Amino acid sequence: IISSKEWNFFLRGPAVTTKREDPCPEFVDPAIWNLLLSMEELHVNFIGLTKSFVDSKEGAIWKQIIEQDDVIDVELPGEYETKLSIFQKLLVFKILREEMTILAIKKYVKNCLGAEFIESPTFNLKASFQDSTSTTPIIFILSPGADPVKDVEKLAKKKGFEAGKNFFQIALGQGQDVVAMERLERGHREGHWVMLQNIHLMPRWLIELEKKLDAFAQDAGGTNPAFRLYLSAEPSNEIPIGILERCIKLTNEPPAGLRANMKRAWTYFPKEEIDDKDAKIRAILFGLSFFHSTVLERRKFGPKGWNMFYPFNIGDLRDSYHVLVKYIESSTSGKIPWDDLTYIFGEIMYGGHIVDDWDRKLCKNYLENMMNNNLLDEIELFPFVEGKNISFRAPPLGGTFEKYYEYIETTITTETPLAYGLHPNAEIGFRTLQCNILFETLMELQPRDTSAEEKEESGGGGSAIRTPMDIVQDTIRQCLDDFDLKGKIFTIDDIRTKITKIGPYQNVFLQECEYMNALLKEIVRSLDECDNGLKGNLTISEQMEQLMDAIGLLRVPATWVKKAYPSKRGLVSWLENLMKRIDQLSIWKDDPETVPKVTYLSRLFNPQSFLTAIKQVVGREHKWELNKVMISTEVTKKQVEEIDQYARDGSYIFGLILEGARWDIQVQQLEESKPKE
Repeated sequence: IISSKEWNFFLRGPAVTTKREDPCPEFVDPAIWNLLLSMEELHVNFIGLTKSFVDSKEGAIWKQIIEQDDVIDVELPGEYETKLSIFQKLLVFKILREEMTILAIKKYVKNCLGAEFIESPTFNLKASFQDSTSTTPIIFILSPGADPVKDVEKLAKKKGFEAGKNFFQIALGQGQDVVAMERLERGHREGHWVMLQNIHLMPRWLIELEKKLDAFAQDAGGTNPAFRLYLSAEPSNEIPIGILERCIKLTNEPPAGLRANMKRAWTYFPKEEIDDKDAKIRAILFGLSFFHSTVLERRKFGPKGWNMFYPFNIGDLRDSYHVLVKYIESSTSGKIPWDDLTYIFGEIMYGGHIVDDWDRKLCKNYLENMMNNNLLDEIELFPFVEGKNISFRAPPLGGTFEKYYEYIETTITTETPLAYGLHPNAEIGFRTLQCNILFETLMELQPRDTSAEEKEESGGGGSAIRTPMDIVQDTIRQCLDDFDLKGKIFTIDDIRTKITKIGPYQNVFLQECEYMNALLKEIVRSLDECDNGLKGNLTISEQMEQLMDAIGLLRVPATWVKKAYPSKRGLVSWLENLMKRIDQLSIWKDDPETVPKVTYLSRLFNPQSFLTAIKQVVGREHKWELNKVMISTEVTKKQVEEIDQYARDGSYIFGLILEGARWDIQVQQLEESKPKE
């Protein structure tokens, strides 16, 4: 049984964080240490937990759990392995290894409910077809990389429906609504199959579609029993509830992981057809399957994988295969046209999706490394893995379809970013993002209020349950009273009186103050309205409800985001960062003619304007043309507090973030990231 206190701690963390000095900062982050202290107040089983970290023997095991990769099955040290419940162990993992939380949740669900609850069911259109009727359509909720059209076509062929005769597909778009309605009317009478693709693109027409489906349902006697309607759409709020309620809803989630993607890519093609092809075609198709799986999997790493998100799908692999077969079978010289294939695959089939120059270069280099004669001679497919104890080579030439499938099954045993040429740390960001999305969804599903029994059970202190309304009221008090954001609004006219001559730096400063004022006024106005609404002085409007819903979920309200700087922080961290930005401007406000010795660049609304100001000032000093002045950056060996004088040319800045590598201060160059860094 999970108590309300433990569940609330799991979702939102402690209501009040206990803070004390971290005695083992070499492997426990101070923020994590404070959460462990708060956890000791959560349940009697956690008492003494922090002492276990300080203990030399047990502390070594905790350090292993924090620093090593595969720790889901590691036993907790001392009495905590037997004393803590399964869910309490999950709480410990969430605090110590946030990026591993989803794996820990899967283990928890598997132990409590069974393995079938963590494995996605096989996509089975045939079984779903048995549940459909002439008045119960099937709707496919599309996911990246999934294409249900081929599955419907295969099922139609088995059931005796022929494309263009009694099976019709319409891709919705401008002018296609009339065609779609005609096909529906005729199919309803004559028993055709109709597939309407991408219905989310025509949200207004969907109201007419809903009415038409209602009419079909009321006229059951006039509907041909063979009639079937298939719909496809991306997740969208524009699809009427009536359509969703009437339909059987299916989604075919793309496989996760290199092995699953390669198995799906390889088995997409008929076994008999592949075995009949030349051995070279099978070898190249295997390489293409690896390339296809790689480009799909790199997307989960965000900008580290691709600078933009591209809709690569199985159709790209299918079309590349057809081109491959045509080129090889029509070649009279017996030579493989590697250059032609590389160009078609990289610039047309897959490259047709790509719009970023660096992404195009990455795609091209992958193919140039693979599409050559070495592919027929067991080339290493994983990039840059020399000396890293991991390898995946192309299989020997001449294998059958089954042999290639067995090779995929037995050779790819672990999932690692190294397979895509990325540092192992790339997985931390991806898994942390997954975790954040999961918990945001769970919080949305929670009740907006807490029962009296739950409040009585929670007691007080750091483990007390905070309802969304409690969070709203605390935020109002914090912003209006504790932070006094109304008093933080800058008086621009007073600042201008202190400036004898407005230069580029002063322009940037005044603009930043104006941006901050607009944001602070919106925060104060909206929170003041909510406060009066909760007190009964004002009628609570829809805008107030949206604001309170966002704050209750610890998100930055949309009206604040519109006036604010780009940020992905949660509400608590966002407010802390806001105060630091205000502090920087407040220091500047006191002496606006003097530029700070060090400027925290990422705490500006418009950092680019500050860089432009540097160019203007330096250009004037040296009498250079502004359009010929370039920014040159030199990384110093000093910390912020060590800067005691102004930069000779330009300005000292701080606050830049480096992902995917680290800066070695001693040798002044980029180096590979340290584990877990």
